[in-house]
Amino acid sequence: MTFTLRKKEILINILVRLPAKSLVRFLCTCKSWSDLIGSSSFVSTHLNRNVTKRAHVYPLCLHHPNFDCQNGDDDPFVKEELQWSLFSTETFEQFSKLSHPLGSTKHYVIYGSSNGLVCISDEILNFDSPIHIWNPLVRKLRTLPVSTNIIKFGYVALQFGFHPGVNDYKAVRMMRTNKNALAVEVYSLRTDSWKMIETIPPWLKCSWQHHKGTFFNGVAHNIIEKGPIFSIMSFDSGSEEFEEFLAPDAICNSWWLSIAVFKEQICLLYGFYGCDEEGMDKIDLWVLQEKRWKQLCPFIYPLGNCYRIIGISIDNELLMARRDFGNGVADLYLGKYESKQVLETGIKLAVMRYGEIEFLFAITYIESLVLLNNY
Repeated sequence: MTFTLRKKEILINILVRLPAKSLVRFLCTCKSWSDLIGSSSFVSTHLNRNVTKRAHVYPLCLHHPNFDCQNGDDDPFVKEELQWSLFSTETFEQFSKLSHPLGSTKHYVIYGSSNGLVCISDEILNFDSPIHIWNPLVRKLRTLPVSTNIIKFGYVALQFGFHPGVNDYKAVRMMRTNKNALAVEVYSLRTDSWKMIETIPPWLKCSWQHHKGTFFNGVAHNIIEKGPIFSIMSFDSGSEEFEEFLAPDAICNSWWLSIAVFKEQICLLYGFYGCDEEGMDKIDLWVLQEKRWKQLCPFIYPLGNCYRIIGISIDNELLMARRDFGNGVADLYLGKYESKQVLETGIKLAVMRYGEIEFLFAITYIESLVLLNNY
């Protein structure tokens, strides 16, 4: 008995180090391996190891299939469909292309990634847009049920992630009318159902940046605007409570403002003010600590490249994009906060434009087996 248990421990110790694609292939090896790899305990162990050791982590980016830019009427970017792909964190070479799980050729957008799952939906969200939670590496999909709360709103935002407090994956859909009235729905993967939030604070009758938000530890954070004042609105998808945090006084423009997670804390990044140091530019950072903003040392980099901050990686590197106006793409760079270095990746992001707003997508993806056992 002891020898058998020891052999099982050795087997688990070997298998847990492997990528998800390999483990899925091993499901066909024999029933005992299939039961082991598909068990909740193994799925959890594999995920925890990847998160702790930063193993099997990839940049997930939206780009054009053809990296060779061309100008003029024959520009392939005018005709080609956009592509989501995983890239190597060491070489930045394309690792894996993601095709729509239902075989649709319609463009889709990723509205959050957590523990190997991504939440995808239409490029332009409506109240009835189909929403899918998908593990692309193990090819498992959960299509969310249609909400019974049929309400037509002009602006819809969608965020997704894991809530450790309730051990559940949540999708938060926020909908705003042209008169700034707000409705919020929460989806639970565990119950596979939507719930309408009945009580909305009166201070949320405001303008909010539905394209500027982040989801962390089960809480959706969005930038809201009340005239000249900026705030961060947070909504806990577990307790269903709202909170408001006034932005630092130095923030006076939403165009240069973004929100992300830096060292396990909600962080505001602001690139409006120039650097006093000659030949350099800077990005100011504030983190939310005990419900108060604490300003960190700015990230200073050489002047001359107009970078736009689009997020922060799981390794706390600033995701920076430099727009190439001639070719309709943006080059992705990594800002090393501690060393103050800017690293070129060679990845060319697609630029999506809606009116005066431009979107660039680059996030961190961690492999997992979540959804393999239907959660």
